[in-house]
Amino acid sequence: MEDRELLAVSRINLRPIGTPLPLGFVGLVVATAAFGCLQLGWLPADQHRQVALGALLFTVPVQLIAAVFGFLARDPVAGTGMGILAGSWATAGVVTLTGPAGASSPGLGVLLLCAAAVLLVPTVAATGKLVAATVMGLSALRFAVTGVAELTGSPGWRTGAGWCGLVLAAVALYAALGFELEDVRGRAVLPLLRTGSGRAVEADSVAAQLRGVAHEAGVREQL
Repeated sequence: MEDRELLAVSRINLRPIGTPLPLGFVGLVVATAAFGCLQLGWLPADQHRQVALGALLFTVPVQLIAAVFGFLARDPVAGTGMGILAGSWATAGVVTLTGPAGASSPGLGVLLLCAAAVLLVPTVAATGKLVAATVMGLSALRFAVTGVAELTGSPGWRTGAGWCGLVLAAVALYAALGFELEDVRGRAVLPLLRTGSGRAVEADSVAAQLRGVAHEAGVREQL
């Protein structure tokens, strides 16, 4: 069959999907704020299991949902970032749940340092959405500081990790609200610092935005 005939009988179906970023960022707020309060000593050490269960039962599921819909919405940055966050919080939650109160885990420290490193992938790629990139970057910093705290058992590093967690929670909450309002109202309400391709989506026509869809993963023959 000729290429022209193939194009004539081919159709690419696109379904509108709400942005999954607010859901993932809200889950991030819950986990990082709760663990931050535990690390700062604002919660008794014997509350570690409750905090771990909160991350496992709330944060991990909503971030996995956000990861799946991120890829379905053709946003690999959202999908990859949320998938890494879900796996990292699941690991931290299980180790915290099964370990003694206040104990350090060098193994968890190494895993969190690796998670911090791989989070740089979606952070660097999210050049069009600087607020989202900031959340990913702060998440990487939060995991890195926590990883050092777990490796060394240092109270100073543990306190630093707690404060990083609270700062991350504040920024993630702002990002969740900003993206949610933008999706509901169809325009930016809070500054999200979109640049380049991230800003173009607000002005380009549908035809302009779909111009390269034939070459995207899931449509082209090879990934």
